[in-house]
Amino acid sequence: MSLPVADAKTVRRHVRELVRSHTGLLTRTVFWFVLATACGLVVPALLGRLVEDVEEGITTTQVDVTVAVIAGLLLIQGVFTRVARLQGARLGELVLADIREGFIRRVLTLPMATVEKAGAGDLLTRSTRDVDSLSRAVRMGAPSILVASLSVALTLVALIVTSPIMVLPSLVAVPLIVYSTRWYLARAREAYLAEAASYSELTQGLSETVTGARTVESLRRAGSRVRRTDQDVERSNGAERQTLFLRSVWFPLMDFGYILPVAATLLFGGLFYIEGWVSLGEVTAATLYTRAVIDPLDELLGWLDELQVGDASLARLIGIGAVPAPANGSARRPDGDQLAAEGITYSYRDGHDVLEDVSLSTTAGERIAIVGPSGAGKTTLGRILAGIHEPRTGSVTLGGVPLHELPLEELRRHVALVTQEHHVFLGTVRENVALASPDATDDQVTAALAAVDAVAWVTALPNGLETELGTEDSPVSPGQAQQLALARLVLADPHTLVLDEATSLLDPRAARDLERSLGAVLRGRTVISIAHRLHTAHDADRVVVMEEGRITEQGPHTELVSAGGAYAGLWESWHGRAPSAHSHTSDKSEH
Repeated sequence: MSLPVADAKTVRRHVRELVRSHTGLLTRTVFWFVLATACGLVVPALLGRLVEDVEEGITTTQVDVTVAVIAGLLLIQGVFTRVARLQGARLGELVLADIREGFIRRVLTLPMATVEKAGAGDLLTRSTRDVDSLSRAVRMGAPSILVASLSVALTLVALIVTSPIMVLPSLVAVPLIVYSTRWYLARAREAYLAEAASYSELTQGLSETVTGARTVESLRRAGSRVRRTDQDVERSNGAERQTLFLRSVWFPLMDFGYILPVAATLLFGGLFYIEGWVSLGEVTAATLYTRAVIDPLDELLGWLDELQVGDASLARLIGIGAVPAPANGSARRPDGDQLAAEGITYSYRDGHDVLEDVSLSTTAGERIAIVGPSGAGKTTLGRILAGIHEPRTGSVTLGGVPLHELPLEELRRHVALVTQEHHVFLGTVRENVALASPDATDDQVTAALAAVDAVAWVTALPNGLETELGTEDSPVSPGQAQQLALARLVLADPHTLVLDEATSLLDPRAARDLERSLGAVLRGRTVISIAHRLHTAHDADRVVVMEEGRITEQGPHTELVSAGGAYAGLWESWHGRAPSAHSHTSDKSEH
């Protein structure tokens, strides 16, 4: 599954909204550019007049004055251009900031299920390459296009004012420029979107290979991963060749289109002069104006190609907004802390249910352990209970309110999911832990670290809580990263926790000590643990056994072991001896 891409109409509407939000700055930018361009346009007129005066007779003083005026105008033009470009750069930065902030807001509202289905490659490419491409188009392209457009328009106006008849030769290249540009634009957007999509596929494949390198090596699948990368590179190369083909056709036609009007103006201008229709000064000024159009027109059309890249990038960035947002929330608020699933069914693919008619309810402060063989649906059930996935049928409610009707922020205040996958952000220990509560004091952060047995190694760091993590000087082990994530959880203080192998990266003894510490901190809260280490189930108030997407047993550890069913078999296999009343007693003493 790939994240959606905005259509051309949506992109244009978004650009109009951005422009309207910065109308004042845009107006000031245009004003300074108009002044700068006007100063530059007076120069060809003065040169044309100078040619006529030379033909009629002129003094050196008049020449000196004209040259001084031209030099002054060029100096003033440089000042105005600098001011205008500074305004344009500021405008570009503000627009880019709006786009980036909007993208981040949209990303943070994406349902987790959507992100997982799309994969990391697509989102990563959009947040890196697409943002960079758009950055260049907005920062440099927008001001340059504005300057070029104004220069072309005002130069043509000056040409018309100088001599309307001399406009005709310059129009000889218009059909070539218009039709070749239309041909290019009709194909460029789709080609650049395909190019960006190929980068996403390439990034996704590389990301999977790197993150799963050990698995790839152990299963001797390096060859297949290399072939997959080669195929992705080949597709990306093909997409780039397509955009290169479009440029290789369009750019030469544009270059020819620039030369043709100058040659035509000189040729026909000479004929018009011979016929007495125009003066030599008008021919000179018209030729200079026609020549003056080439550079801004070339820049304009050159940036038009860059804009196609920016347009494709912007379409991908704002396209995320097309993903259906989670419900804004109903006016109802949970009446109590009971989390209940009723008759839920779920499938990742149509026709392949991984959960079938599962019902499970909790009571406040209850500790539930969900166990079962691999592929039984434990993690899927945990994610549904945490509101990550929405069941295909059935319902999951919190205090009588369906989870999907709760605003995400409200839901996370009540229910939190902690998995074995944790991220350490670039920042201090304090900043990493206080993500869940930015206003937390140092004492509160230290207490949260103490709750997860992390104080010892944090204290040993060079600067304690202020030590920068994520750098070469302060690497963090997987187990320590897991402890930081659990410390965040302590500060977040939700009443219901879904722990999906949350201590799997710690060694068994450390994990056991950590769970004891967490048990003291989380007393009175509802805890749903999904674990393969059955000592978690041993201590739980209720054990839920899942097999093939269904709940087959549930009850206290002792009762399930005595019943001799599926759980008893799991316990015997994990513990290494047959279950008996005596072993139950010794288990508790050992654990």
